[in-house]
Amino acid sequence: MNRRSFINLSLLLAGSAIVHSHQASGQAGWTTLFDGQNLNNFNQIGDANWKLADGAVEADKGNGFLVTKDTYADFQIRAEFWVNDDANSGIFIRCTDPAKVTGENAYEVNIFDKRPDPSYGTGAIVNVAKVSPMPKAGGKWNTYEITAKGPQFTVVLNGVKTVDGAQDSKHARGHIALQYGAGAPGTGPGIVKFRKLEIQRL
Repeated sequence: MNRRSFINLSLLLAGSAIVHSHQASGQAGWTTLFDGQNLNNFNQIGDANWKLADGAVEADKGNGFLVTKDTYADFQIRAEFWVNDDANSGIFIRCTDPAKVTGENAYEVNIFDKRPDPSYGTGAIVNVAKVSPMPKAGGKWNTYEITAKGPQFTVVLNGVKTVDGAQDSKHARGHIALQYGAGAPGTGPGIVKFRKLEIQRL
């Protein structure tokens, strides 16, 4: 092999290694909004006692949200979370009012194993897409993959599709909010932890 061929081959292999490394990291086209280190991409509303601990953000008192500073229209989210059995949480998407997040001005992808009406419990989009049977998230780390493209929504919890192509066009763009909410009547205090949130615009 001559010197020029060797140099070209070396450059090709180096480039291939860089591409492979980038793809293997899972970051191609993805933006990390939260990785357990800081809350620089969020504003806090409400009185939930969010704190950073052990590579996650967690709360166990109050009511409130961590709301992204940016807005998003079409996207895919990957989120890792842990809740106890009594927790009431959710990932609200396309929130149109970042100062007052509700189920009326956003889409709520629910995390609520003990919701009195389980058809809109964990795995559902409240008032848009029911789930049956409702999966349970309590007591373990879970992964949500949420896709919003135009009026169509897909939700995957731990590799299982819980919402498949639901349609709604009320909200076209908005913020993303992570919730800590009061639990169902008669239950103990909920514990909510998020350790990763990534987004890819579509």
